[in-house]
Amino acid sequence: MSIKQILFPETSRNLPGKRYISLLLRGLHLVGVAGVAGLFLYGLPFDQWKLYGLLALVTGTLMMLIEIWGDGVWLFQLRGQAVLLKLVLLALALIWPSTAAINFILIILLSAFFSHAPGKIRYYSIWHGQVVKALRTKDGRIRDSGQL
Repeated sequence: MSIKQILFPETSRNLPGKRYISLLLRGLHLVGVAGVAGLFLYGLPFDQWKLYGLLALVTGTLMMLIEIWGDGVWLFQLRGQAVLLKLVLLALALIWPSTAAINFILIILLSAFFSHAPGKIRYYSIWHGQVVKALRTKDGRIRDSGQL
């Protein structure tokens, strides 16, 4: 099975209980992010925020993997692009600590915006120049991405 087939299955994959799993992971992720604020906003020592950082990292990764596993169309949508941008901002904050507070605040603002933005923004694809809730196959059929 190729990477393309894994990322973009003929029909989207459904994870039983996805909504509740996502709610649990999102809640735990918020706890982790709140704890990591100690590093970015107050410069707390590693021991005081490391478990929160691990919680944020693990839950964030799991949420991304769940979305990508369902259908890789998430990677093309602004909601997926925003997550990738947040990871870049996080990396920059860790590489250049002088940018940590502003990058952390930008990450929080991006999160708030894309969590509550209308579907026409979240599902917009800069690659396709339109809202993409499904990808077309070579023969022109539209595959259900599970996002309709």
